[in-house]
Formats: sequence, C-alpha cells, structure tokens
Amino acid sequence: MAEIQQQDKGGGKGGKKRAKKMSTKIDMTPMVDLAFLLLTFFMLTTTFAKPTVMQMTMPVPPKKDDPPQELPASNAFTILMDEGNKVYYYEGLLKEGEAKPELIPTSYAADGIRKALLERKRRDPKTVVLIKPADKSNYKNMVDILDEMNITDQKKYALVKISKADEDLIKTSGK
Repeated sequence: MAEIQQQDKGGGKGGKKRAKKMSTKIDMTPMVDLAFLLLTFFMLTTTFAKPTVMQMTMPVPPKKDDPPQELPASNAFTILMDEGNKVYYYEGLLKEGEAKPELIPTSYAADGIRKALLERKRRDPKTVVLIKPADKSNYKNMVDILDEMNITDQKKYALVKISKADEDLIKTSGK
C-alpha cells in the first residue's frame, strides 16, 4: 500500500513557516505477488505445441523359414532422388540383362511426382513404391517424398538403398 511519511522537525527559530515536504513510499509486494500468480496461471493453463510426427507402420519381420517374397515388376514404381533437388521415376524394376526402363525427370511440386503417383495408383491399386535416395540427396527431399506418400494415400512403399545400376541410369540419362 502507499504511505505518506511526514518528517517532523523539532522546534526551531521562528520565522516563515514552510510547507512540510512529504515523501511517498509504495509497497510493491502485492503487485509482485499478482504478477507471479498470473504467470503461474498462464503457464499451467497453456497447452504446449505438440510435435508433428508422421505415423509409419512397419511390416512384421518374416519368420526364419519363410521364403522372401518377390515383387512383380508390373507392381513396382521406383522413385530415384539425386543431389540438387532432382527426382526421377520409372515404372517397373531395373534388372540385369533386361531393357533399361525409361527414366522420367520430375519435380517435388504437386504437378510433378504427386501427379505421377496418383496416375499410377489409379491404373494399378496394387502399386508398391520403391524410394531410393542417393547418398548426396538431402533430408528435406526425403521428408517431401514421405509427405507425398501420405497425400496420395500410398499403402505400400519402401525405402531402399540405391543400387549401382540406378546411379548409372541417372548418369546415362543425361538429365
């Protein structure tokens, strides 16, 4: 609370009477208490930003005596990610001794890889997307491709190590 303190000076010589000087003292304790109460209230009632994460379902590990399942080339759709924000795709699988598939350059935009994924899914709902990032591709592009898998509602996709044949296909395409 505010107080006014008066200073009383003892008797003195007569003469002019001057107005007494009064000093004020303000007690800040209640205001500090109120500030801490408000701070505590807002801290306890605030919801903090929750991290956004992508839900990924991992396959069940195969049993030891189960033979590995081969992916039919007709169901495969391969995405190759290269350095410099470049992305390519081709349909099917790249196998030794067979004709090389047509490598198509595209972009990460909605009219690029998303359009290709939606078209492929419309033609073949059993499509399995193989995502092959090159060693020099960046993390942001990997997140962009995983976002495209969610946006296009791809049920089956896999992150696969890029093969030497895929790297050679990018180099020979000249794109």
